[in-house]
Amino acid sequence: MLNLAITSLPQIQARAHLVADRIDLKNFKITDSLATTPLTVTIGRTDGIAVLFRYGVVVFFGVSLDDEQRFLSSLAPLLYNAYGRLQLEEIAIQSGKTNVGVQGGAVWLDALTLEKAQVIADSLSKSLVLSMYEDKTASEFDSIIPLASELARTGKVSADAKTLLSKIGGMLLIEHRMVGRAEIGDKPETLWEHPELGGLYALLEDEYELHERQAALERKLQLISGTAQTLAEIAETKHVHRLEWYVIGLIALEIVIGMADLAHRFFF
Repeated sequence: MLNLAITSLPQIQARAHLVADRIDLKNFKITDSLATTPLTVTIGRTDGIAVLFRYGVVVFFGVSLDDEQRFLSSLAPLLYNAYGRLQLEEIAIQSGKTNVGVQGGAVWLDALTLEKAQVIADSLSKSLVLSMYEDKTASEFDSIIPLASELARTGKVSADAKTLLSKIGGMLLIEHRMVGRAEIGDKPETLWEHPELGGLYALLEDEYELHERQAALERKLQLISGTAQTLAEIAETKHVHRLEWYVIGLIALEIVIGMADLAHRFFF
């Protein structure tokens, strides 16, 4: 892995794009690869690079907007469940500083090396994934609150068990993607070979509040799943009771028919 400054510019912009649920990196045709964990490639005719993550994020460093769009378009055959509207996270990187710092959407470094770019990319990508799931969870909250209010007000649930179980499945899927794919709570693999960059990652982690946001999101997911499961059990119980009344009705009907048949035999 290279350990040289990847650009001589005093300031560049890092831009992270969330493009899909997953990028098929196994079939990515590597031509100018700088690293494979995470996959890092050169872009265009400048010193720009792109860092790709299998959970659907691409982070560009010092790449023009035109080159970004061309590269993202070339990824189309490798995207699973591509998003129509791209989500974006940006940070300004200033080199030539004596002290490392992160604040207010900017990071100060002595020099932007490949390894530092990968650490920054990891933080940006995780923040972007969290933002998407925070939005999804907020919308689920908005849809589950009226059902809980209805239960508190009337003691009944109008939604069917299938709809509620679908919500539970959606929450479990978000948890799977956060833990299994994006590995939000894990440190970037670059730190295993370059532990000296742990301070930079800690600053970025604190700036984007990755741990706090993940913990808050997990609590919300558990609350939504628990509420939906309770409502689903109530709806299922109501359905079972209805079936029991149907069975009782059929038995009563059979008894009436039987008694009518006996009456017909004895009196007619």
